[in-house]
Amino acid sequence: MKTHKVNITAEKRALGTRELNGLIRRCVRGALKSEGAELPCEINVLLTDEEGIRTLNREYRDTDKPTDVLSFPMFDLTPGEPLREEDADPETGLIPLGDIAISVPRAREQAAEYGHSEAREAGFLTVHSVLHLLGYDHTDEGAERACMRERERAILEELKLTRDA
Repeated sequence: MKTHKVNITAEKRALGTRELNGLIRRCVRGALKSEGAELPCEINVLLTDEEGIRTLNREYRDTDKPTDVLSFPMFDLTPGEPLREEDADPETGLIPLGDIAISVPRAREQAAEYGHSEAREAGFLTVHSVLHLLGYDHTDEGAERACMRERERAILEELKLTRDA
């Protein structure tokens, strides 16, 4: 059986480390498993800096400011619904779920601000973004947001990336 493929690109050499790349792969695969994504998927992750994510945010969201993470889903999925085999790329057999961009400096800053490890923050941003690729959203302050936050918490707990770990 094919496994999920996680392609990681660091825009600048200093942004990607073997440990960070391994953590991101573990979080992507953990989130997909927890969400029941049994068909093999492909996700691209870009590790960037403040200026890189600001450029992406401006170009794709018309928001001229940096952020911590951006998600670019390939499909308009509904949370909890199974993935469809017909969405797989015929050449690779993988379902291309989309792209993620993470600001590594922002993740480091937020870890310090929130008082937890950089690994926990990078893991949270990765899981958060994977859930967006799977159709979750938090545009409202009600049920959608609460559901997404609960899934993030549960997945991070499964990955042993809690705030106090």
